[in-house]
Amino acid sequence: MHGYRERLSAPVSWWITGMVTMFTFGSIVWFGFPLWVAAVTYAFCFAVTAAFLLNWGRAMIEVTRTELIAGDSRLPLAATGEVRPLNEAQTQALRGPHADPRAHLLIRPYLRQAVYVEVTGEASQVVPYWLLATKRPAELATAIERSRVPAGPAGPASLAGPV
Repeated sequence: MHGYRERLSAPVSWWITGMVTMFTFGSIVWFGFPLWVAAVTYAFCFAVTAAFLLNWGRAMIEVTRTELIAGDSRLPLAATGEVRPLNEAQTQALRGPHADPRAHLLIRPYLRQAVYVEVTGEASQVVPYWLLATKRPAELATAIERSRVPAGPAGPASLAGPV
């Protein structure tokens, strides 16, 4: 069962801009050469642009019952602390001047909002927080909160021993 799943694909405007830019670049490169050179140049430019945007957009954020998966990284939900959706200004600050170099970032320039996920326990010594760019920050934060193991007086239920 998946509580949340989102692919961070590039928007259509980036595809259009990339292809127009490569068309212009291709026109400059093949100017004065035979027509077959133009075809090869355009094919190469468009293929490189498409490969770049497809690779960039393959990143996925997923919340399961036990872990948060961001790209190729995994974080057990039991090791998460504060989770909060960030607006554009807060996201920009955590991407730049207020960023911790040890933080795990999964960001894209076309996604202006993000979710801050505090890492707790021993793992926080290595990575203090995750910053995840998303199209739906409130939904992602809610999914993480909802999927966490409920804590009782002895701590998380999954870690509690026999009573």
